[in-house]
Amino acid sequence: MNEHALRIAQVPDSVAGRRLDAVVAELFPEYSRSRLSAWIKSGDLTVDGAPARPRDPVRGGETITLNVVEEVQTHAVAEDIPLSILYEDEHVFVLDKPAGLVVHPGAGNPAGTLVNALLHRDPALDKLPRAGIVHRLDKDTSGVMVVARTLVAQTALVAQLSARDVHRQYLAVVLGALVAGGTANAAIDRHPRDRLRMAVREDGKDAITHYRLRERFRSHTALECRLETGRTHQIRVHLAHLKYPIIGDPLYGGSLRLPKGASEELIACLRGFKRQALHAEVLEFMHPVSGAPVRCEAPLPADMQQLMHQLRADAASHAAIERARR
Repeated sequence: MNEHALRIAQVPDSVAGRRLDAVVAELFPEYSRSRLSAWIKSGDLTVDGAPARPRDPVRGGETITLNVVEEVQTHAVAEDIPLSILYEDEHVFVLDKPAGLVVHPGAGNPAGTLVNALLHRDPALDKLPRAGIVHRLDKDTSGVMVVARTLVAQTALVAQLSARDVHRQYLAVVLGALVAGGTANAAIDRHPRDRLRMAVREDGKDAITHYRLRERFRSHTALECRLETGRTHQIRVHLAHLKYPIIGDPLYGGSLRLPKGASEELIACLRGFKRQALHAEVLEFMHPVSGAPVRCEAPLPADMQQLMHQLRADAASHAAIERARR
């Protein structure tokens, strides 16, 4: 069922001569330009009671009447799937997504996704594009995500992401013992032959990942990664490009490599780790309505805790052996 609301605004004299679609985008910033343009064309947005065209210039002083037509944007079935909510109010959800949960329904995953779960928790999300989701995590990446509950919040959060004002911090456990952090500044786009993969490409979109050492093990490293941009698979692609692939990454990790002299426990842990060891641990943004800072942290999941425990034990064991030899 469509829902209607009437919005009225007056065109300021200071914008005389500008295009109507540009002016109404400033008068009604909670709606995207494409949606406003569609409402102009459909006659749901009028100027002094008369239809107009997006390119028509304004004079200043006109009355804009907008008949907001809220239609179902997300056609998915609500499902009672448990969610771990870190923060919520009437404008946003912040949740801890588990590894294995797909974000959007698709050809291979028509149900059982985060979108299905969100629609069960808040049915009104079907009026928002992508059920309010403003950024995504890969299926097998765990951690914190923010979801908008209103169009105003969604528009504001998308703008923050575009302006690179959202702090997104990840923990990745990689193959190889790094000695220092750094920045990966390498453009990314679709792989030229494998459509499931992304790749570093000179003609790609700019992509920047900052990383620093969190903890060093004997043959592996825990890295704190901060996204400056948000390309698909960005951290996974960048770390593989640097020759430090994420443990368990099925697309970019390559074949399993075991450290020399590893214990049976560590070998079993590495062999059994079947997803990329990547966790979105911190998300910071400005609240889309109040403007107050919001910081949420998702605890490290049990599988990554166990992985790091085994890597620490391996490092400690070999350090003790080296000390005994001296």
